Amino acid sequence: MTQPDLFDGAPARRDAPSQRLWPPTRAEALARLAAFTPRMGAAYAASRNFDHGPARRGNVSLLSPYLRRRLIAEAEVAQAALAAHGAHGAEKFLQEVVWRGYWKGWLEHRPAVWAAYRRGVAQDRAAAAPALRRRLAAAEAGESGLVCFDAWTRELVETGYLHNHARMWWASIWIFTLRLPWRLGADFFLRHLLDGDPASNTLGWRWVAGLHTQGKNYRASAWNIEKYTGGRFAPAPRDLAEDADPLTEAAPPPAPAAPPPGDRPDPRAPAALLLTAEDLCASEAETGIAPCAFRAVATLATAAGLSDLPVADAVQAFEAGALADAATRAQAAGAPPATALDAADPASLARWAQAAGAAQIVTLWPPVGPTRDWLEAARGPLAAAGVRLVTPRRAWDDALWPHATAGFFKVKARIPALLARLG
Repeated sequence: MTQPDLFDGAPARRDAPSQRLWPPTRAEALARLAAFTPRMGAAYAASRNFDHGPARRGNVSLLSPYLRRRLIAEAEVAQAALAAHGAHGAEKFLQEVVWRGYWKGWLEHRPAVWAAYRRGVAQDRAAAAPALRRRLAAAEAGESGLVCFDAWTRELVETGYLHNHARMWWASIWIFTLRLPWRLGADFFLRHLLDGDPASNTLGWRWVAGLHTQGKNYRASAWNIEKYTGGRFAPAPRDLAEDADPLTEAAPPPAPAAPPPGDRPDPRAPAALLLTAEDLCASEAETGIAPCAFRAVATLATAAGLSDLPVADAVQAFEAGALADAATRAQAAGAPPATALDAADPASLARWAQAAGAAQIVTLWPPVGPTRDWLEAARGPLAAAGVRLVTPRRAWDDALWPHATAGFFKVKARIPALLARLG
């Protein structure tokens, strides 16, 4: 018998205008999953690379903002694909689902890469000379002069989304044709993508640049753009740096070090639940937690911490809506109403727990990124208050992450065994 999701049920309010295109609810995620499941097999494999434009997205699932916040879980999506098409028929779709976990696992083994990226963004911005600042501003305004790049820029800013193939082209053009700092391009993505994720975004940009698979970069080409946009764009080969060399860095990434294991709540200790937008679709079967057992519930919004510049209103609204949806579902399952924590003050976590009489705070595993950074900053005040931070981890992550130490193909070869292990 399948265990129901703890936070399944009531829909959230849809107040922000940006939420009309992307309603930030689990109900919306499940509806999109059901609508796309019939296309997860041969149709997806044949058409997934085509970017037909924002009005014609039927060839891709449009689930990424929901998977990013885990309003729907990877295991649920994989199960739907397998049930409808089998492992062979859904092979390409399943690989794309697993890529997300691969990126997260790789960064969990090397959190220093995220810290170095954050330092590098600040350094690149501070070091930018006036001429470079003008070129950066033109590119971010969609005024580079390259028609396809400028159209994708406007689409990203207006909708919070780009087709994955367009992201690769855009990043390649930013780095090799426009010759702009790669980290500032990655930062622009994080400020505008509804599904912007520290792992997949940072490592995807490193991959395009030739830093992830060292010496092998991704170069946007005119024929590829024309073919996979169905002729919507047809840049001239001379307009693109099709023969650009990969970037290099002074030192390679550190050797992988396994992250610590997830842990479990103490059933005897009074507990409080912290909802972060890293994981908003918990199941009691996986985590051992039930919202009705908590003395208090809080939400933590950290999207503003993705960049040192203002993060787009649409991104912050999607995060806020997703948190509200999860809090509403938790309350429907028996939990108390949620309190919003002060994202500017990590010590507020300890004060909130003490006020609730909680000896432990339970929150699903925070992957590398601003939420993890915030919680690390809160550990000192929590320890001083005698409050334990408990971070259960999903079976999906425990099964996949140990293999995400090198290239994706090591993980790809294990997909059948991973899915079998997960049932």
